[in-house]
Amino acid sequence: MLLPLAGLLVGILAGLVLNVDVSFEFSRYSAVAILAALDSVLGAVRAELDGVYDNRIFISGFVTNAIVAVILTFIGDRLSLDLYLVALITFGLRIFNNVALIRRHFV
Repeated sequence: MLLPLAGLLVGILAGLVLNVDVSFEFSRYSAVAILAALDSVLGAVRAELDGVYDNRIFISGFVTNAIVAVILTFIGDRLSLDLYLVALITFGLRIFNNVALIRRHFV
């Protein structure tokens, strides 16, 4: 449980401290990567609250989500389609679902 939260905090602090400019060509990829990471972290928090957290599942899910989202975005760029929106909508729905389940755990 501490690994996902520590990674999230390190990433937020690094983003605040470092001045990183993302070019327009990579803005889609970075948006998808940020949502994939946030989805994985919130999924890990929810799994920990449900008592079924496994570090191997978290890391494999994190890597798999990121790879699939980037490949989908890359294919969409090559086909001149906005396929990255599919990943954004899917991750957005999963993030809201995980937040709702986390909230229900505490209420």
